[in-house]
Formats: sequence, structure tokens, C-alpha cells
Amino acid sequence: MSLSSDTTAARDIIDPEPACLIEMAVAAGEGALAACGALCVATGERTSRSPQDSFIVSEPSTADVIDWGPDCQPFESQRFDELWARVSAWLAEQDTFTSHVHAGTDAEQYLPIEIRTETAWHNLYAQLIFARPSVFNPKAKEIWKILHAPGFVCEPGRDGSHSEGIVVINFAKRRILVAGIAYAGDLRTAVFVAQNFLLPEKDILPMHCAAVSNDAGEVSMFFGHPETGKTALSADPAFDLIGDDAHGWSKDAVFNLEGGSDARCLNLDAEDQPLIFQAVRFGTILENVALDPDSRQVDFSDTSLTDNGRACYPLTHISRFRQTDTFYPRYVFFLVCDRIGVMPLVSVLSPAAAAYHFVSGYDGGKTAGTISFSPCFGEEFFPRRVEDYADLLMKRFRESATKVFLINTGWCGASSDENRQRYPLSVTRQVISAIHTGALDNAELTTLLPLNLTIPKAVPGLDPDILNPANSWRSREAYEQAAEQLAAEFTLNFARFEIDEDIRLAGPVTGSQTAA
Repeated sequence: MSLSSDTTAARDIIDPEPACLIEMAVAAGEGALAACGALCVATGERTSRSPQDSFIVSEPSTADVIDWGPDCQPFESQRFDELWARVSAWLAEQDTFTSHVHAGTDAEQYLPIEIRTETAWHNLYAQLIFARPSVFNPKAKEIWKILHAPGFVCEPGRDGSHSEGIVVINFAKRRILVAGIAYAGDLRTAVFVAQNFLLPEKDILPMHCAAVSNDAGEVSMFFGHPETGKTALSADPAFDLIGDDAHGWSKDAVFNLEGGSDARCLNLDAEDQPLIFQAVRFGTILENVALDPDSRQVDFSDTSLTDNGRACYPLTHISRFRQTDTFYPRYVFFLVCDRIGVMPLVSVLSPAAAAYHFVSGYDGGKTAGTISFSPCFGEEFFPRRVEDYADLLMKRFRESATKVFLINTGWCGASSDENRQRYPLSVTRQVISAIHTGALDNAELTTLLPLNLTIPKAVPGLDPDILNPANSWRSREAYEQAAEQLAAEFTLNFARFEIDEDIRLAGPVTGSQTAA
């Protein structure tokens, strides 16, 4: 750690150690230590990402490549320069913290970042979520610079923002600006978006997924929207964790695009998620998690601040963390949380069907009847055309022997059935274990219409009746009607994409009857 100026003026503390940042954050009133040792912080009104306030500078390298829309809003280059100068001048009057980190663990494909923050805890967050290399930027790559100033208040008329906060990525100048926003997830997301734009140019598929390795060294990847169980399933004592959210897949390797985890921790407990629970200790940030001011105990079930409480920790806090970039994935799991109750527990996907569901990105919503589709299982993170990522996915499938499965971690039975239940985490793990042991390699299969999904007739240790979702409905006719409606939603959504016909035909078949 070093200081860039004398003690009479505003200081910029260079590469402070995590313990120093925690000490300074507590001293400055940015947060408080919990009994477990974690640093607890709160971010005010914004307790989730702000996509409506996120922009990308439109310039020659991006103008014709970005898929502009609500998730990728254009920003003027000159206006960015003016705002960057204003925020820089504002930060020059504050004590700040600067760290040098890598986005990505691959020795060749890392992104070198210099991040300057107004607060100690946000600098700690950057050190935790990204990688702290022993040697910064050994390949002498061009460095990305980030300014993070949550105390800076944007003026929409002057700054081009929609509110008091803004996130802007400038690819031409390799800069990211976050101002007026304290929620740390916006910082992480901006870097992920930058990687998702840059990596396809290097023939690397960026992915919003978790990755694990079993004792045999076989890599599995879990794709899924929030609340599908992606983090819980990847933090399983049976696996070595490679990463829980962002990865790249090259011709020869899968590698982590981050160095830490930012796990949602609502109702976190030691029994269901032991590895994450044990990771919450000194050196971890708990963001918007309720803390008793007297006992200093945290309550992961308390949603008074938000239901989106987060735990950010380095992956070295996971007892079975494994840094690897030498294997292609043996298994890919697409996780969906179906609240309608028509999706099967497990489906076996062909490469074309896998591409269909990757592009669709079905999301069961937070309540029944609120379904949506988010391509690539996180459309807002992928600034290029969806078809570009689908092409790379198919290319990776052609180069490997990867097996793909669709897993429903949601509900079985009609939404009107008061007695219906969500598939327990233990059942999902049992299915995944059966796949890893090869128990489904030669399983007898059947096709479930109209969803056009191939399902096994048996999984060792499970009641065969739960494998066909129609069996959980009191009325077969009601199931078929609900399945037809969902199939129609899939078809309507997919019509917006320019995708190869073989992929389109691998999706639901509307107008058909469900197979027995």
C-alpha cells in the first residue's frame, strides 16, 4: 500500500490490503463488522442493478456491432469525456482508493483494470470480485480504467443521465464510469458486459454460468436466472468450484472471468448451502443484509432492506475452490424455475435443442403467470446480437463431446394446486449426480409434447411419476392446455431471432398433444 500525495491534501491510497480497507471502511462509517467477521454495508434506495441507467458509448467500433435497445443504450462520446472530467475533478477532492486487478483468471485472456473508488468498501469489493494477481498485467496489455463515485450526483440535463446515477462503458477509450450509484453489482456487471463484447472477437464464448469440476476432473457448467439454484448447486461439497457466475469457453478451455463470488444470500443456512455459509467470514462483504446493532448477528431471512442481500467473497473462501483453465465442459445444465408446473424435472437436449433453449433463456418469473425470456440466460449482459453468441455455442458443441440437460428447479403441479411443491434441492442434486455417474447414458427416453423435450423414463432413486410433469396435475386436459400456452409463448418469443432452421425446429411444437 502506498500514498500518491502528501497528508495535507486529498489522498489516493494505492493497492491497499483487504484488511486495511475493512479497517478504513469501519472507521469512515461505511459499514460495520458482524459477529461472523464479515463487513456489513447498505446501499440506500438502490439494492439491485440499474439497467435503465446503463449506457455504452456509440463510436466507430461499436455503432454497427452493438445490439442497441433498452439493455444497450447509446451515449455520446463527447458527453462521456465531459462527464469523466467532472467526476475525475470531484474525486480529486476526496480521499480515494486505487487497486490494480484482473478481470479473468486466464493467463492470456485477462483484462487488466485500474479502479479508483471514493469508498474503501467498494475498492474491497473490486479486489474480492476480480482477481488480485501476484504480478499485475504481465502481458503489458492496454489497461482499462474505472472511476467509481457513488457520492457524485448526476444532473440529467447536464450529464445525459436518466437520474442521479449512471453507468457508462467506453470501449474506444477502455473506460468505465459509475457515478451516483452505491449498489456494487453495477460495477461487476459493467466489467462483465465489456468482456462479453470483447471475447467473441477472440473466438471465445462468454457465458453467464457457474462452473465446477468433479473428482475425475470433469467440468460441468450451470446456466440459470436468479432463483434457479445456480449458486447453490455449484457450491456443492461434491464438486470443486471453478466459479459461480461468469466464464469464457475457448476451443480448449473453460476459465473464470472473475476471481470472487457475489452470491444472493436470502435464507442462507449451513445445511443447504454449507460452502457459501462457511465463506461468510472476515474478508467477506455482506451487502444489504440485516444486522442486529447490539449482538452483531446477521439475519439472512430478514428482507427489511431487500430480498436481494448479497455476500461477496474471494473464491479462496470456498474450501473446494479449484482454479482451472484446461478442460472443456463435459456437462452443461440449463436451469429453469418453472412456476407454471409444465416443464419436466430433467430433459436431455440435442445440440440444436440446447441452442434453442440457450437463445430462449426461459425465466419462470417471480410469480406464476409472469414468465419472460432472456437470451443467453442474461440478455442484459450480452451487448452483441444474440445470434453471434448462439453461433459460438454451436461451434463449441461441434468441437467437444459436451452433453446438455435442461433441469427444472421450479414447481411440479398446477399453480392453482395449493398442495403443490417445489422440487427440493436434494432431488435436483440427485438428478445431477445420476448424470455424472452415467446412469442416464443409456436411459430409455420419451418425447414430451408440445414442449418437444426428451425426458428419461427412469432416474435411479426417484419415483418415475415425477419425471413426467403431467402426472402431477389432477387434470390431464388442464396440463395439456397449460403446456400448449407455454409452447406458444416460446414460439412467439423465438420469432424475433434469425436462427438456423434446425435450431428452430428443435423447440416446442404448438398444436400437438402431450405424449403419454
